[in-house]
Amino acid sequence: MVNIVVTDRDGKEHQLKAAPGSTLMEVLRDQDMGVAALCGGMCSCATCHVYVDDAWVAKLPAAQSDETAVLEDVPECKASSRLSCQIVMTLAYEGLKVTVAPED
Repeated sequence: MVNIVVTDRDGKEHQLKAAPGSTLMEVLRDQDMGVAALCGGMCSCATCHVYVDDAWVAKLPAAQSDETAVLEDVPECKASSRLSCQIVMTLAYEGLKVTVAPED
């Protein structure tokens, strides 16, 4: 399991575990972190939007064009914004820190 740190929309920090091969979206949705994941992880709705901690941005693979296209339409988009459905957990992400973005 991969240990991750998630800050919810109320600013509370949670220590969660993620199975390698699962998406970050699945972990956040299953742990009731406020991620709706309306499209089911198809990279089309942005309801799994998170902010990746600055120390982790460069450690994750770059967002693909379909992800960046969806994020362009998100009002609360930042340089550290990602769709959690596009982050597949690996052991290399031990200690990953993210914050659940505000709802649109």
